[in-house]
Amino acid sequence: MEISSILHPDCVLCAVQGSSKKRILELISQVASEHIVEIDQATILASLSGREKMGCTGIGGGIALPHGRIKGLESTLAVLVTCQPPVQYDAIDNMPVDIFFAILVPEEKANEHLQTLSAIAKKFSDKEVLKELRSATTDQALFQVLS
Repeated sequence: MEISSILHPDCVLCAVQGSSKKRILELISQVASEHIVEIDQATILASLSGREKMGCTGIGGGIALPHGRIKGLESTLAVLVTCQPPVQYDAIDNMPVDIFFAILVPEEKANEHLQTLSAIAKKFSDKEVLKELRSATTDQALFQVLS
């Protein structure tokens, strides 16, 4: 799976100031709703928040992979956000998070959802990729790292 097939340049935000986990999820929902006109921000936020209630998506090392399945969504969409400073996110290692890669998938595509998460986790295990993500200073530079 190519990340560029689900991540669009207008779904990338570099070095935002996120004050909390809730605010980051709201921001991700806002960006996604601007790209997916048929799904409103509240629906996206409810999906992401609902998944977080089942267990935090902070995978450690300053990375979180918030994700949700959305009824009525036609194709998978990703949103990439980095924040400065990092925010507390209840990650598995209890460290704050500065890289958020959110994935929204159609409700009926559970298998695609798992494959996408696996591909992203593998990409983010590359220390060089993480270094480039953290050193990006513009939305476009951040997008270029993963495209």
